[in-house]
Amino acid sequence: MAIVHIENLVKRYGSHIALDHVDLDIGEGEILGLLGPNGAGKTTLIHALAGIVGFDSGEITVFGKEQQKNLMDIKRQIGLVTQEITLFTDLSARENLEFFGSIYGLKGEKLKDRIDETLALVGLTENANKLPTKFSGGMQRRLNIACALVHQPKFLIMDEPTVGIDPQSRNHILETIRKLNEQGTTILYTTHYMEEVQSLATRVVIMDQGHVIADGTMQELVNKIQHEEKIKLEVSEPSDELLEKLRKLEGVKQVFMHRKEIYIISQVGAGNLDRTLTVAKDLGGILSVAAEKPTLEDVFLTLTGKRLRDREED
Repeated sequence: MAIVHIENLVKRYGSHIALDHVDLDIGEGEILGLLGPNGAGKTTLIHALAGIVGFDSGEITVFGKEQQKNLMDIKRQIGLVTQEITLFTDLSARENLEFFGSIYGLKGEKLKDRIDETLALVGLTENANKLPTKFSGGMQRRLNIACALVHQPKFLIMDEPTVGIDPQSRNHILETIRKLNEQGTTILYTTHYMEEVQSLATRVVIMDQGHVIADGTMQELVNKIQHEEKIKLEVSEPSDELLEKLRKLEGVKQVFMHRKEIYIISQVGAGNLDRTLTVAKDLGGILSVAAEKPTLEDVFLTLTGKRLRDREED
């Protein structure tokens, strides 16, 4: 059963079309990974779904109810974890949860019990009476998530919940998400970390330029590019000249560089491994070379022409 049904959704900002006739279903019990480069429309879609922004045309149905006619009722049953940390810094962790829980109508023993359960879930029980300003970045992120969970939402929207935190906190958050899903929570998850989607998602949707351009399980999406092969080349002296010569090899579709590693995407059977080695010997100084199987990252690159984390400095 679909908890969310989005049909023909259009959202404009002036002359810019942020969402261009988007269709999307989210099934009950799914963890749906939503991917896309900057400007793809992910945030606009999330904000429209959460009722933060309106839309120009189309339809959103949540829990079988038309969103625009039942917005307040729907909002009571969803949780939104924002990319920006939205906490009251002059309230303790427990007091933050009391505030957010009371907004959703919780009170008395039920509110107290939910606060205790949620603090335990995110691993902050021992720090319940501390101010967020005394927390590490990872602990603040976990409290931010807790504030969206205290009312036990049926549907949880998470917008890049692990930005800028340490690996230990990231692992804790990912494990919390798995537990929530096991308990029956449906989750929409956006991130710029491909490994998180691969670890969590039961299904993946890729957006670009306001459109849904791919939708399926990870294996289904990888199968879409079985006609391609990838070569990873590490060189001592990468140069624009080397990249340009690689791009001109027959059958090459894409060439991009990450640090000193160069990735060449070619048609299957193009036979570019030997040609790549010949070009690199003359211009780059080869440190290593390997042919690799297609991954979800390759699907993203093929469909959007960008790496998922192009926006970040590595």
